[in-house]
Order: sequence, then C-alpha cells, then structure tokens
Amino acid sequence: MNNDSVVKMVKAGLGDDLIIQTINTQPGRYITDADALVALKTAGLSDRVIAAMMNKSRRQITNVPETEKPVVLSDVNEIGVYYKDRAGRWTAIDPEIVHIKSGGFIKSTVTNGIIKQDRNGRVNGRESALALKRPIEILLYTPEGVAASEYTFVRFRLNSSNREFRILTGGVFHSSGGADRDEVPFKPVRTAPRTYEFTVENNVAGGEFGILPPGTGNVTNGGKIYTFAIVE
Repeated sequence: MNNDSVVKMVKAGLGDDLIIQTINTQPGRYITDADALVALKTAGLSDRVIAAMMNKSRRQITNVPETEKPVVLSDVNEIGVYYKDRAGRWTAIDPEIVHIKSGGFIKSTVTNGIIKQDRNGRVNGRESALALKRPIEILLYTPEGVAASEYTFVRFRLNSSNREFRILTGGVFHSSGGADRDEVPFKPVRTAPRTYEFTVENNVAGGEFGILPPGTGNVTNGGKIYTFAIVE
C-alpha cells in the first residue's frame, strides 16, 4: 500500500471505514509531507483517511523503546467531546442544553479589570443517558483558537427533576473557589492541533458530570454541555 493505492480506493468509491481498516492492517509506506498532504486532499481523501496514513507512517518511523507506545494521532475532526470506548474508538458524547444564570448569593468580583461572577447552570432531567466506568479517556476537539483550559469540568448537584452546578467565570478565565462551587480539576494534554486528552482516574467519585465549552449561554454554542455519569 502507498499513496497511489489509497487514492485509487477513494476514486473507486470505497467508504472511509473500509479504507482506514485496510491502511491499519496492510503493510504500506506513505508519504505525508506538506506537498503530499495537499495532493491527497485535492484527490478527494477525507481528513480521517489522511490521519490514518499519517498514523501508519508515524508508527513505522518512530524509534520508541518497547516499554513506551508511539503517539497516535486521533482521527477525530469534528468539534466536540469524545470518550474512548471498549474497542478503543473515540465516540462522541452527546450534548444537552444547559440553562445559565449569572449571579447568586455570592457577589461578583473584579480581578485585573476582569469581572468574575458566579454562574449557575441547570440541565433538565436527573440523569445523563451515558454511563461510563473509570478510568475514562476523554478527548476535546476545540474550535480554532480555543484552548482546553477554557473548558470547565463540573460535577452536578442532583435535584428531583434536574442537575445543577455553580462555577466562577470571567471572560475566558475560570477557577474553583471553595466547597460551594462544583468544578472538578483536570489536566488536558495537547496531542495534536485543536486536540486535547485527559483521563478521569479511579480517584474521582461516581456521580453526574458535564464538560462545559467556553462561552456557554450565548448564541455561539447554543448553551451546550457534554454530560455523562460515572458508575461503579
């Protein structure tokens, strides 16, 4: 297998899943420098197929000790939040609508000219449709120019018919501020352009959780929060 082989498969109308499976399982050598990538894209290859070719080339040329694994690029190319399923595939987490209200019983503050204030979020329904067991590998594919530090990982407080949280935000900044707020610390690592990964470890207690994109509550993202439950 080589670049021409993949182009022929695409022009023959074969689906991305079949082409990627062939790339991953068959011996091959692929050229993935800047000129080659432009030529592949012009020939009609999808980003997923090109990423699979780059992964294959990287595994072949990376000299990694047996105790370490080479870095493998994700084939995710749509903005969103994903978890790794049992088969090792990145699977999209469906968002729910979150209702945001600023203020509350804690007053707003000003730091370095930035207004920071409590924001209270509410999601209808007591439980998320997605239940996961720890450890959970999470991937964030962000909009252009947005970093993972602008996302917020929250634990919900459960009510009879909804889930709620309180965080402190201001501009693109956010920080936890005591027991009355519901942010969960996380340390995302950049693994590719616009791609960040982190793991929810076993020391995180079970419950209902959400990942809040930056700017939530305005027209930009429609008030989304990506929700899941952690079960024992």
